[in-house]
Amino acid sequence: MRRLAALAVPLALLTALSLTGCVQEGQDRRTGSPAEVLAPPDPPEVEAAQLAALPPGKKLPLRAGEHRMKLTMEQEYTPSAPTGEGTDDYRCFLLDPHLKNDVWLTGSHVLPGNPQVVHHVILFRVSPDQVAEAERKDAASADPGWTCFGGTGLDGEFSNVDDANWLAAWAPGGDETKVRDGYGTRLQAGSRIVMQVHYNLLKGAAPDVSSAQLRWMPGRTGLTPLHTYLLPAPVELPCRPDHDDSPLCSRPAAEADVRARFGPDQFTHNALHILCNTVPKATQTTSCTRELWRGMTILGVAGHMHLLGRKIKIVTNPGTPREKTVLDIPIWDFDNQGSQPLREPLHLDAGDHVQVSCTHQQWLRDRLPAFESQRDDRYVIWAEGSTDEMCLGTLTVAWDEES
Repeated sequence: MRRLAALAVPLALLTALSLTGCVQEGQDRRTGSPAEVLAPPDPPEVEAAQLAALPPGKKLPLRAGEHRMKLTMEQEYTPSAPTGEGTDDYRCFLLDPHLKNDVWLTGSHVLPGNPQVVHHVILFRVSPDQVAEAERKDAASADPGWTCFGGTGLDGEFSNVDDANWLAAWAPGGDETKVRDGYGTRLQAGSRIVMQVHYNLLKGAAPDVSSAQLRWMPGRTGLTPLHTYLLPAPVELPCRPDHDDSPLCSRPAAEADVRARFGPDQFTHNALHILCNTVPKATQTTSCTRELWRGMTILGVAGHMHLLGRKIKIVTNPGTPREKTVLDIPIWDFDNQGSQPLREPLHLDAGDHVQVSCTHQQWLRDRLPAFESQRDDRYVIWAEGSTDEMCLGTLTVAWDEES
């Protein structure tokens, strides 16, 4: 199991926004199968004015020994839809904190330069050995930064599912965040930060220069390290029985399509079945159960799917008297994803299990504007595009016996 835990899995977007919602079960008259009949949540093309009208987030008092640093985009950037269509632009900007010594990151905040277009922001760690590649990617574009739906797009990103490179995220109106007292995320000397900005273009494109504000403590401070544990599961969403005329309604055709769009080395959709000890089977609900190879304490939890996602749930030690639900989102909203601190940290021993389960629905493509040019059903497997799908749980954890 430890060998599988290090399997290279190029995962994507990990956001840290709050989520609320309710769901009502009903009968889908088109398929005759149980399905939610409520209208889907708003798609990513939300009203920019609604976001801009939210008041700026509040700062929190600094703790003893804690400082702030402000990292700002070096150049002004005017967003545009990368394909020439749509109203969303995901752009990565390389920020340099000029670290001569290791530090602990203990919190974050984002200062949007133009709230009319900044939809949300995610921060990723770039280790010293990745800096040269990040600089090449940055220099390859005539405009500042580079296009990046999902993660940073750097080679090997999230190759270790036990310790991913996600740092923090922000949404309009969000307050400054800080980790629990006594904890921090280690950032090595010479590291960089990638700030991924989701720009919303519904009200038109406008220039932006945004900043990330990080709380930090010196590396010599005696804090407990935090890590991001990834819990991915396969996606095997079939076409609906009465919408199965598309040539992309078979799994082999879906695989060929993903490789045509993202390159011949795309294998994550199959690698996940190895990681999860499952076999490909067409279904609306998929799951993955992982055995922990080391003890850890869960401090926070989040989930991630794309636009066809409907439900996500994370439980520990499923099917046993010790089963606990740590995340349950009954109605998914891509624009309002959730990273939630646990009220009480939950300790798990080596040999315990964690499970993520996701439900995806094809009928959402009938209603969401993002599928305007993709209304026909197709067999959906794990892939990185905004109209592809994922099933991902994330746990913010502290490992046992680490200082």
